Order: sequence, then C-alpha cells, then structure tokens
Amino acid sequence: MQISKEEYQLFKPLLFSLAYRMLGSVVEAEDIVQETFLGAYQLNEENIKNKKAYLCKMLTNRCLDMLKSARSRREYYVGPWNPEPLILDKLHAFDPSEMIIQKEGLSIAYLRIMEHLTPDERAVLLLREVFAFSYVEIANIIEKREENARKIFSRAKQKVSRIEGESLNYKINKSIIDRFIQAFQTQNTSVLLELISENVTLYSDGGGIVNAATRPIVSPSNVLALLYGIIKKVPKDFYFEVKSVNYQPAIVIFMNETLHSIFSFYIYNERINEIYITMNPEKLPIH
Repeated sequence: MQISKEEYQLFKPLLFSLAYRMLGSVVEAEDIVQETFLGAYQLNEENIKNKKAYLCKMLTNRCLDMLKSARSRREYYVGPWNPEPLILDKLHAFDPSEMIIQKEGLSIAYLRIMEHLTPDERAVLLLREVFAFSYVEIANIIEKREENARKIFSRAKQKVSRIEGESLNYKINKSIIDRFIQAFQTQNTSVLLELISENVTLYSDGGGIVNAATRPIVSPSNVLALLYGIIKKVPKDFYFEVKSVNYQPAIVIFMNETLHSIFSFYIYNERINEIYITMNPEKLPIH
C-alpha cells in the first residue's frame, strides 16, 4: 500500500489514539502503530479506496490479538491494574501525547473500565462512540455482521454505564483536587469527607515491582488511613505537581528526584468516587 508522508502524518494520530484506548499502554500503542504501518507498506494492494478504514482494521486486529494474550497475563498481575497514564503537560517533549486527537474516552476511569469489556466490545465501543465509525464500517473492521456489531455495542454501553456521569470539566475537577490537597496538608478530615464519596475506592498499582496495596481499598476511613500512612513515610525531598494527565487534573508525586507515582481521580457529582495510584515504574513516563 502506498502511503505518502502527508497520509502518514494524518493517520498516525488516529491510529495511536485508537490503540492507546484499546490497550491502555503508551508503549504497546506505539509498537502496534509502527507494526500497522510496516504491514501496510508491505501490501501489494494498490486499489484500496479507503486507507483510513483499512489501516484501522489492521490496527484493530493487532490490538484484539494482543488483548486476548494480555488477558492471560493479567491473571498473574500482582494487585490492581491501572492504565498507563499519559502526562499531557509535555506536548512538546513527548511525541505520543501529541497524537491524541479526541478527549472522549481518555480518562483513567474510562480506560480502566475497558478491562471489564471483551476485546470485541472494546473495539466496537471505541470505534463507534469515540471515533464515530458507522456500523457498516465497524462490521467490516471486526469482520462480523452489522447486526452483530450493533448488539456488541449495546452490551458494551451497558457495561460502561457506571461511569457515564463522570465529570470531565477540567476547571471544576481541578478545584476539587486543589481542595483535596489543601485539606490533606491541614489534616482537615471533615473537608476530606465532604470531598470523597461514601463508597470511595482506591486502586494502587505497583505491579509487584514496588510496594502497593494488592487489593482495592474501600470506604472513606480506610482510604484516608492509607493516604495518611503514605504521607507520614515520604522523604524530605518529596514534592508534587498538579498536571494534566489524560486531560484531567492529577497529582504527580516526585521522590528522590524521580517520578514516584501519579494519583488520578474519578469524579462524579463533584465528589471523588475513585482514586487510582499508579506506582509501577514500567508505567511511569521518564521525567
């Protein structure tokens, strides 16, 4: 397949956006995109009318294969699995983040709930809801009948309905996170309890590489106890910044002059419902 430099620059953001949402990993998404272009270059077919759809089909099939093998690997993953965060404050220095072309379906909460979908459900939901492909195009991409594609989409929508009310207003969410930080610094427990849901859950992902809670922490008292415990153990050179991560405000923690962890949040009705702490060094971008 002949792909011009202009077409490469046009399609690369789309392919990366789709792969990252499908896989929840920047590194794996980059690899899949490069494999897709390499595979396309090796095709002899020159009469492909819709290169965009064809490339998306190639990439989706590669993602589906990777997801099916990843499911067995996830069974042995130590502790909760969080998606790899994408720090968007560094657009100039970090090439993959320049490739994100839609904000929809990019929050950590959304990517995490993708884990509850089958690979086909994940593909259909993203292609339809985020990238606005028609059911005819989706059916061709996943090689199923249009009727089946519609049914798969319906099932996927039901599974992700839990986070459909997620607040994605950056300004409002940042004000909540700023109040959350201030309340912690002043140890104002009453304000903290106002900011977090009575069903708040914390997911700490260390991947078995660094110390982290291996099970979700549930309830305000347990979550606050764990966070207070973390704060008591931080070294003197500890500092943090609030950055745009997956288009939402997140707390980026530095210790010993290196990036230590990223705290992301699922906010609903102006309260923190879930907290995602990503500590696995393999998922943290190089600072």
